Amino acid sequence: MTHPQPAEDSPLFVAALARGVSVLRAFGEGRPAMTLPELAEATGLSKSSVQRFAHTLWTLGYLRKDPASKKFSLGPWSLELGMKYVQTSPLVLGGNPFLHSLNRNCQETCSLAEPDGLDMVYVARFATHKEMFVNMPVGMRLPLYTTASGRAVLARLDPDVARGLLERCDRKPFTASTITDLDALMAELEFARQHGYARSNSEFYPGDMTISAAVLDAGGTPLGAVNVSVPSSRWSFEQAQAVFGPQVVETAHAISASRTLGRSHPFYEWEPPGGSLRGALPFSDDEA
Repeated sequence: MTHPQPAEDSPLFVAALARGVSVLRAFGEGRPAMTLPELAEATGLSKSSVQRFAHTLWTLGYLRKDPASKKFSLGPWSLELGMKYVQTSPLVLGGNPFLHSLNRNCQETCSLAEPDGLDMVYVARFATHKEMFVNMPVGMRLPLYTTASGRAVLARLDPDVARGLLERCDRKPFTASTITDLDALMAELEFARQHGYARSNSEFYPGDMTISAAVLDAGGTPLGAVNVSVPSSRWSFEQAQAVFGPQVVETAHAISASRTLGRSHPFYEWEPPGGSLRGALPFSDDEA
């Protein structure tokens, strides 16, 4: 059996661009601002390379530089990259009106998530006006196996394909309630097939319950999922399923029938040959 070469070995792979992107991706909640030596440590790049990439990104407006501390941080222009996605995504554009309506009707936090690799990414969200237990901002990624949205999507795939994707997941527990056993996860997918919605209870955040239904394109391919998230302080798991199960199913069907999605390929076919390097930090540094 022949195996595809690693993605970074492709002659089309531009290592210098990947290293530049790694500088942007090095910033996060725990590292909002960094000096050049700190950036070099975070990315695995040499200080001279980081200096050139950071200066270029500063000049382009993607980074800011504090004149006193000389620390770099993300600039407002970096928001442009993410905003372009939500402004052009058929799922977000077609789903937002229905998601807003669901939010107004149920008065709880509603979101859209779509699969990317072995994660679900939150791409749209309307928050509850009630006390909010968990903040799931747009752009946040959660593992496929531990989310109701991931299970809703997987349940719409061929069972063998779904099982293969679950086998690839690093199924570690995030809470005492996280389901990691493969057969138990497959049973949850069967539940979703039978009931039309998937569920999760305190599997990523304790006390957070999510009910979800898959959004399908015109050919029946799952593109994402509608979620309602509620806290255990206001709902029992059984009540949440009884009340929000029909609502997420109805909303997902409405988005699917809106004719804004067209036809697509399954998300697992979008991977580049050799696999995606998303999230791959640090990169090795060959001076460029």
